[in-house]
Amino acid sequence: MKQVVNTMDGYLKRIFALMFGAVGITAVAAYLTIWGGGLPYLFSNGGMSVLYYVLLFGGLAFSIWAQVRAFSMKPATAAIMLMIYAAVIGITMTPLIAISLAVHPAAILYSFILASAMFACMALFGYKTVKNLSFLGIFLFMGMIGLILIGIASIFWPLGSTFSTIVCFAGLLIFALFTAYDMQNLKNAYNVLSDNDTAKNQLAVLGALHLYISFIAMFQYLLSLFNRD
Repeated sequence: MKQVVNTMDGYLKRIFALMFGAVGITAVAAYLTIWGGGLPYLFSNGGMSVLYYVLLFGGLAFSIWAQVRAFSMKPATAAIMLMIYAAVIGITMTPLIAISLAVHPAAILYSFILASAMFACMALFGYKTVKNLSFLGIFLFMGMIGLILIGIASIFWPLGSTFSTIVCFAGLLIFALFTAYDMQNLKNAYNVLSDNDTAKNQLAVLGALHLYISFIAMFQYLLSLFNRD
């Protein structure tokens, strides 16, 4: 394990291997939920079921706990936690994917391609830029909290079409910038950690989680926009 992160290239490869592995598990979990007959359990009386909200908010709490505990867990344990979280996200995404399959199936592919392109561009920008992006941190955090609060509010008071569209574009912007911000932080942190390979492996898992969240969020917001057509 230590040899994996003894160079910047190895460190980045581990981050992206974990991240895209998590994306793959999300896709498999969504597929199995839809085609395995699990979708009805996520709906109840025309709305979402208790199980759906348990998974949704449980996943959110789990991700926060994992980030807080990232440097006190073994890297292998943290990686397993990431994959469990990715599976939960895959299940909670199935209602959105099911709507797309019924309305505009090609939108899933379009959203994935566009999210991948946005992610790649912003990750490369964050890695290459010499401009310090740390000033974005507080604004991005506040924006993310705002999106979470709006999401919770929408459970009780459905958002209008125009406002929902604005929220989707705001979410795309916030998580695109988060990708660049996190990428720069991951590069800088690697240089600070020096020869501490255990900490680098732990940071690689945490970085994979952050980038995974940004990628999945962009994919979901894009899919929501395509579903409005």
